[in-house]
Amino acid sequence: LWSELGEAGLLGLSVPAAHGGGGFGVLELCVLLEEVGRALAPVPVFPSALLAGLALAEFGTEEQMSRYLPALSSGKLIATAALEEEGRVDPTCTGTRAGTDGDGWRINGSKHCVPAAEVCGLILVSANTDRGMAVFLVDPASDGVNLERQPTVNHDSQSRMVLTDVRAEGGAILGEQGRGADMLGWLERRALAGLAAMQVGVCEEALKRTAEYTATRKQFERPIGSFQAVSLRAADAYIAVESMRSTMWQAAWRLDEGRDGGQETAVAKWWAAHGGHQVVHTAQHLHGGIGADTDYPIHRFFLWAEQISLRLGGAARQLQRLGDIIAAGG
Repeated sequence: LWSELGEAGLLGLSVPAAHGGGGFGVLELCVLLEEVGRALAPVPVFPSALLAGLALAEFGTEEQMSRYLPALSSGKLIATAALEEEGRVDPTCTGTRAGTDGDGWRINGSKHCVPAAEVCGLILVSANTDRGMAVFLVDPASDGVNLERQPTVNHDSQSRMVLTDVRAEGGAILGEQGRGADMLGWLERRALAGLAAMQVGVCEEALKRTAEYTATRKQFERPIGSFQAVSLRAADAYIAVESMRSTMWQAAWRLDEGRDGGQETAVAKWWAAHGGHQVVHTAQHLHGGIGADTDYPIHRFFLWAEQISLRLGGAARQLQRLGDIIAAGG
């Protein structure tokens, strides 16, 4: 599937045309991510095409873009970004440090929940330096890098990454040193929009399957979908899906228009977390006992939705972000 996506040019949708991509933006990438969610496709489109691809295309030097972006577009290279640390939900706040070592750097620290790290050839790692935060391009095969598989509710590939005196060359900094916090804030907003897009696909497909099931499952010689309690719960779930969709597209559009999008991405991710939880719970409940059966497909939509809800902060975290923005007069 990964090779087919690469051959179709879908992995390079948002890579500049000069580097083998389609030259599109966040909107087009969200279309792809929505379909990834709808199919529960176990492919690292989100970490490689969005987290790494968008960051490299926006902040990379010409040499970095020429080296990595064509390989990302074809699928020959899988990359990711290490945005989370234990006890830290804000990607712009990191405990990882990098000190100078001749003409290069030595990085020490740990990252959690690094998506697709086990299959990646490149990981973007944030670290504090004596001149502010920077984002480093780290080869996971480097000496001092240890990856440990972390269990996830939907069996997605995520790893704990420990860096012990990892050597990075002088040219391994993405963009400008000291701009790491700005770059991570920029990337976080796009990541939230991408997660919201995947959640729309997951929840819409879960609700569609639930509608088909309740239209054919009968009790008292009637389809259960004709019962008022069932139809009301399905209607509430439908409203949640449409709210998720509209807020996600609003956020993606604003990002593509060059606007900040901080408030809109927080709203979209809040709906992805809160509304997503509501929809997949409804899907499971309306399937009855079979909804919790791991031999039946609907439970996988529940697991995916719960995993997406928590990534980069759940509903409470997004309300906190919104409060901060409002308090700052944004």
